[in-house]
Amino acid sequence: MTPTELLPLLPDLATFAQVVEAGNFSAAARPLGTTPSTISRQVQRLERALGTRLFERSTRRIRLTESGMEVYRHCRDMVDAASGAIDAASQLTAQPRGRVSISAPISLAKSLIHPKIPDFLRTYPEVEVQVVFDDRDIDPIRDYVDLVVRPTPTTPQGLVARQLGTVRWMPCASPGYLRARGTPVVPDDLAQHDCLYIGDAPDDNRWTFRQGSHTQTVEVRGRYIANDVSARREAALEDWGVASLPEFAVGDDLRAGRLVQVLPEWAFEPRAYSGPVWLLYPPNRLLPPKVRVLIDWLVEQSGG
Repeated sequence: MTPTELLPLLPDLATFAQVVEAGNFSAAARPLGTTPSTISRQVQRLERALGTRLFERSTRRIRLTESGMEVYRHCRDMVDAASGAIDAASQLTAQPRGRVSISAPISLAKSLIHPKIPDFLRTYPEVEVQVVFDDRDIDPIRDYVDLVVRPTPTTPQGLVARQLGTVRWMPCASPGYLRARGTPVVPDDLAQHDCLYIGDAPDDNRWTFRQGSHTQTVEVRGRYIANDVSARREAALEDWGVASLPEFAVGDDLRAGRLVQVLPEWAFEPRAYSGPVWLLYPPNRLLPPKVRVLIDWLVEQSGG
């Protein structure tokens, strides 16, 4: 296909990408300021020009064909290239603007990213932030996300990495619970307490502590088991027991006295991940201002 033949198809290719991401013609039409029937005609015109069917259609839904999936991948690259051209042209613009997407595991998104976004939005009124709460292993290049937060001991090759913090776990309880049940002095004391643990693996209730060269493991019990950080934190705040929690999720509670670290002289060694947390993004000499300011903001606010 010659450039002369290709140019008229560029709007249809961009519209096709919008339909895929929106999920249907109606949802795609709204942000484009047009109608579903117009969108449908554009897609049909594109299918005729390409000589292939892009969607399998039914009365209720559309689904990409194999050809459609391949065409979408290239359309997404085309849209990103156009966005990159605009961003490159705006490098000298003082005011960052546009949407930035950032993906993070759910617990980290809630506790580490979300609290920092309101002040960022107030500081940069022309920037929009989309936070994707997702525990999957998101790749910023493959999944078309500007920034990815990932807890990992080793940063992946081919990506820029900025450390946002470190995951460190600790057993915590409310002052009310400790007044009623007593404060554990050594790890073995936890066997007499209600403990809130993850429960994803059979041995999640075996808590290991280290003090110098001495290691002690205790089997804990409790009436509430939850594999969500927020749920265990809320249960601890409501006096339900001693909870295993990451420091990033309870820092404010500890400072305010709503929770107390239990056995602070012992290092808690959980089976869950502990170690550095990284902000990852593709290397880009012309990093868009909207992305650059969010990176700097998150690193600065995290003390990195």
